Amino acid sequence: MTFQEAREAAKKTIGPHCRVCPECNGVACRGEIPGPGGKGTGAGFIRNYQELRKVRLAMDTIYEPRGVSTEARLFGRTFRLPVFAAPIGAVALHYNDRYSDGTYSAAVVSGCAAEGSAAFTGDGPKDPAFLEPLEAIRTAGGIGIPTIKPWGVREVLERARLAQEAGAFALAMDIDAAGLTVLAAMGKPVNPMPVEAVAEIVGAVKVPFILKGIMTPEGARKAAAAGVSGIVVSNHGGRVLDETPATIEVLPEIVRAVGGKTAILIDGGFRTGLDVFKALALGADGVLIGRPFAYSVYGGGAEGVAAYVRKLRSELEEAMIMTGASSLSEIDETKIRAATA
Repeated sequence: MTFQEAREAAKKTIGPHCRVCPECNGVACRGEIPGPGGKGTGAGFIRNYQELRKVRLAMDTIYEPRGVSTEARLFGRTFRLPVFAAPIGAVALHYNDRYSDGTYSAAVVSGCAAEGSAAFTGDGPKDPAFLEPLEAIRTAGGIGIPTIKPWGVREVLERARLAQEAGAFALAMDIDAAGLTVLAAMGKPVNPMPVEAVAEIVGAVKVPFILKGIMTPEGARKAAAAGVSGIVVSNHGGRVLDETPATIEVLPEIVRAVGGKTAILIDGGFRTGLDVFKALALGADGVLIGRPFAYSVYGGGAEGVAAYVRKLRSELEEAMIMTGASSLSEIDETKIRAATA
């Protein structure tokens, strides 16, 4: 199966909310929650996608030919490429009940693991939303990253314990989920969390801990002070706060603030291996991608996911060859240009 085949198949199976648009840019689904759209005007989601288009690759093929490696070492493991599936929860609500959180996670975790990547899994107000994905990670030999909502510290630690028992090699918390008012409406509110609480969680877990939802240098510095192993520059796909900057816009200043102190990942509007290249050139260590993995699953299950990961790796390799980078460490700001108009 190819990614295009999975994508075409998803058009028949993923509705009613997602339209599998020719460009997954947030325009057609703006404000559609439940569904995959951005909050309010949808500007956060739309801007994520649009700002990536303004970064151009600097082609240069005058050099001695060398092999190309997309391998990345992160959180104690080596991956075939620095790209991960972002956590998506409540798939039955936002897409349809063809998949549960458990069966969706089984597809995305196994598909990513088969191609040398890994998937972040989700969480929700009902226990199965977190527990069922853990079984997928256990089955995959721990190749997955459970992502916990910012519940109270006690509940976060209990879920972290269960995740570690499942063998997960790392854990995450999407602290930007504090803006998900739908959770409060379902009787399970989430809240912002102070540095001291994050530090308590980091100190209690025995695997790398990643904090997702960082959008400012100050937020990045606070995360680093709490001792996290990594951060994800993320506005939750534009789904928690309208009118935010694009993640690619704030990435350089966050890299300047904490680069070298913690691993820096990013999500928000990424669709291709060329997009991944742009983030790496601006200082990210890796990229999370969300919505395209959803239609990869709905159109092809684990096979569709694997096809998408292969596509991303091929596109990243092509970008490296055409810009003269043989390894990820050679991808820097000299390999890109900002659009002037």
